[in-house]
This record gives sequence, structure tokens and C-alpha cells, in this order.
Amino acid sequence: MNAPTNLAQFSLDDKYTVERGRVFLTGTQALIRLLMLQRTRDQRAGLNTAGFVSGYRGSPLGGLDQALWRAQKHLESHHVKFQPGVNEDLAAAAIWGTQQVTMFPKAKYDGVFGMWYGKGPGVDRCGDVFKHANAAGTSKHGGVLVLAGDDHAAKSSTLPHQSEHIFKACLIPHLNPASVQDYLDLGLHGYAMSRYSGCWVAFKCVTDVVESGASVLVDPDRVSIKIPTDFVAPADGLNIRWPDGILEQEARILDWKVYAALAYVRANALDRIVFSVPRQDWGSSPQESPTAT
Repeated sequence: MNAPTNLAQFSLDDKYTVERGRVFLTGTQALIRLLMLQRTRDQRAGLNTAGFVSGYRGSPLGGLDQALWRAQKHLESHHVKFQPGVNEDLAAAAIWGTQQVTMFPKAKYDGVFGMWYGKGPGVDRCGDVFKHANAAGTSKHGGVLVLAGDDHAAKSSTLPHQSEHIFKACLIPHLNPASVQDYLDLGLHGYAMSRYSGCWVAFKCVTDVVESGASVLVDPDRVSIKIPTDFVAPADGLNIRWPDGILEQEARILDWKVYAALAYVRANALDRIVFSVPRQDWGSSPQESPTAT
């Protein structure tokens, strides 16, 4: 274990090198550490995988590419490649390509886990690629996380924006991490869900979390993945394949893949109430509501 032996022995690189233990990470750094954790977990499972990151900068993910460049030596040691996109669409197309690696003979890796990043309006312009790539699917040992930098209050953006509506239109399930620790934990679940269901999985990164910092627990074994027992996939699976007809893709995503994602969420209790509040009658008008001001 590479954890420091005492508080007097530490390095700024601890955030990327400590294998187990508590480290301080910003939201941006946690997204980078997530990639390393995924590679480590795959190695322990006997898989030789690699990671690929591409996207286009924009607040609140405007500093992610700079952090990725600074962490290059750590990423390379975990077989993770960072290549920023000329624009959001080309970056998403490159991520789509990573899921096709195992279709070719003599592939170097068992799969490539991809990570796309962009701000909310960047998500909007990528609907074409997202729909096609999500319909095609992910590889069995690959998976894709789509980081949507959402700035609801337009704190550092020209427009307030959120991305759930676009992901819903593309039939891309999304996760909404609420803390820096969630970036690690839900991120690992996101890749597992993507592999299991064949769907790209969106990852909402709001300003309040991605620009914050926290003391978090880093442990490759912290997240326990549970395979659903209430869902049976078709015999030919749900992952990307070739050849693959257009109507076959549509039937697979509408009849199977989205339900596989829901089954994964149920099995791993991802959709849960953290803070419960009394339910109001949402059908009443503001004038009728006793709490209206």
C-alpha cells in the first residue's frame, strides 16, 4: 500500500498515488482518479483494459483538460489516454470509436472505457452522435460516461442550463452525484451499468460539486457491484456488434437496454431518498397552496 506512514510524509501526488485511504480531492481531480480506479478494478478482475478521455472545455468543466494534462504521467501508468476534441461532436465520435476496438482482430485491450466531457450547451449540440452511439451500444468490457457540466444558476456561463432533457431524448440514463465522494462511487457504478446495459451513461456535474473539494475515501474495493437478478438479457446480449441493423438497434434499446439500466439501478439501490420532505399537492395552483408566498 502506498499510503503515507504519517502526516509529516505527504506529497501533492498522493491524490493519484495513494491506493487506499483518505485523500483530499477537488471534483475535477476525483473525475481523473475515477479513471485510475476503473483500470485498477479491471486488472483485479483479470481484464486488460484502457481508458480514453475526450471532450471540449466549458464551465463548469473548463479546467478538466488542464488537470488531465497535469496528471498525464499518472494516467499513462494506468493506460488512460487523453485527447481533447476539436469540438464536442468530434470528441463524442472518438469515444464512440473506442467501443468498437474489440471488433477488430488482434485488439490490444479487452475493452476501452470512455469519458466524454462538455458543458450543458455542448451536450445540446451532440444529440446526433449521442443518439447514434447509444443505439449502437457499448462494449462488454468498455463502457462510456458522459460528463455534463451543468451550471443551473449561470454562475460562470452565458446561459443557465441543464442536460436531463437531452439525455432523455437520446435514451441515455443519467446519474446525479451529489458530492466529490459520489464522483468515485457513482462513477464506478456508471461504468458497470454502461457495460451491463449497453447504454452510454450520463454523469451530471454541477458547479457546486465539481468546483468544490473534500476529503474522500479511495479504495478499489469500496464499491460492490451487484448484477440484477430480476432481468434476463436476450441471448445475443446488449452490447455493440457488427453487423447491426438500424431497426434491430432500435428494438434493442427500446425493449431491452433501458430496462437493463433500470434493473441495475434497482439491484444496486442507486435511486434512493437521502433527505425526505413532506409531499405537496403538485396539482394545486400557487393561489391554492398554503405554502405559496
